[in-house]
Amino acid sequence: MNRPWTPDDLEAYLAEHQIQAEVIRLDEPTPTVETAAAVVRVSPDQIVKSLLFLIEMPEEERREVLVIASGLGKIDRRLLGRHFGVNRRKTVFADAETVLELTGYLVGAVPPVGHRQPLEVLVDPDVLSYPVVFGGGGSDQALLRLDPQDILRYNRAEVVKVQSSSSKE
Repeated sequence: MNRPWTPDDLEAYLAEHQIQAEVIRLDEPTPTVETAAAVVRVSPDQIVKSLLFLIEMPEEERREVLVIASGLGKIDRRLLGRHFGVNRRKTVFADAETVLELTGYLVGAVPPVGHRQPLEVLVDPDVLSYPVVFGGGGSDQALLRLDPQDILRYNRAEVVKVQSSSSKE
């Protein structure tokens, strides 16, 4: 297996692809949305999480889908499944090894752009509510600051409602 990518790798990717974003290195880990928001002094809704799902499709083996959502809300697997025409039980989180293999990053450090290989990406519309958001920065002590429109543009992402307002963590 390849080694995990780091904030340095993410910065190199951003430069190579001319993505206007900034890796912010921190003095402390940010393992939760709340701690990340407190460290960069923004609303938790400006923190985006990048979560890899495996979707079991009826006619295919599976689809790997990176879901980008904001704040404290949980992904509603019923909404995600409905988008793909499958039952919510057919939508599962990828294991840590698969996350590393496909994104290049460890779980908890996956940025919203700059992955090891191109992925199908869905972005919840709430992510687009702010002019600037912060996501994983390649380690638990880094965040990526960027325009959410760039998440759409550089991933060729689709905007899909995947968080229900009633499903707060």
